[in-house]
Amino acid sequence: MADRSDQRGFTVTLENFEGPFDLLLGLISKRELDITEVALAQVTDEFISYMRIEPDLSRTSEFLVVAATLLDMKARSLLPHDDEQLEEDLEYLEARDLLFSRLLQYRAFKEVATIFGGLWEANANLHPRDAGLEPKFAALLPELKWSITPIELAKLAADALYRTPPTVMTTHLHDPLVPVRPQAEYILAKLKDVRSSTFEKLCDDAPDVNTVVSRFLAVLDLYREGAVRFKQDKPLGVLEIEWTGQETDVTQMAIEDEEEPIALA
Repeated sequence: MADRSDQRGFTVTLENFEGPFDLLLGLISKRELDITEVALAQVTDEFISYMRIEPDLSRTSEFLVVAATLLDMKARSLLPHDDEQLEEDLEYLEARDLLFSRLLQYRAFKEVATIFGGLWEANANLHPRDAGLEPKFAALLPELKWSITPIELAKLAADALYRTPPTVMTTHLHDPLVPVRPQAEYILAKLKDVRSSTFEKLCDDAPDVNTVVSRFLAVLDLYREGAVRFKQDKPLGVLEIEWTGQETDVTQMAIEDEEEPIALA
């Protein structure tokens, strides 16, 4: 890494400025030198000549970033604009401040690189000490007292290293079970009172989806037993469920899945 004197080795000679390139950037960033008065082409030519003498890929990359920033700044300054409205143009002001911040960022990185380079050189001759702890310091350590046997220590290590497989519980994935037979009794009692109803009305007081599904299956079982019939005045119309008048003992009905009440996952 180049030292501080190498970083400032590039100088420029212009009609209105002569000195280190860093100083030129400082004057531009402080607005003490108008960017429109800087001949960027001449600065570029001098830098190319300088790089032919002392090639440095890192410095070339840095110069390209700074030169592009300066060129953008100069182009914005040369564009025609209304001087009275310039300060009101927030977009222009934001872009200008962004360009200056890029210059300041470049200078900050250069300074940090110089500091790191100095630290690297200052510690270049330092080496780690591979020797063990001196006896006089080792004697200061307290004597280790074992409170457990080697077997107990091995068990503790095994417990710490062994990972118990995770247990995935599925009980929380199911809602409370809803048997079909009680729902069949409820529907049959309801239809005996009103004679005819829609399935929507029969489920008005259903507390959850599982109850709705259980009542739907109960309707199908009652239809199979001949206890209810369906009526529909027109295609896709409202489906009415009517009691046929047949007395049906729900407790004697053969209901499917009676051993596994309805539950939705």
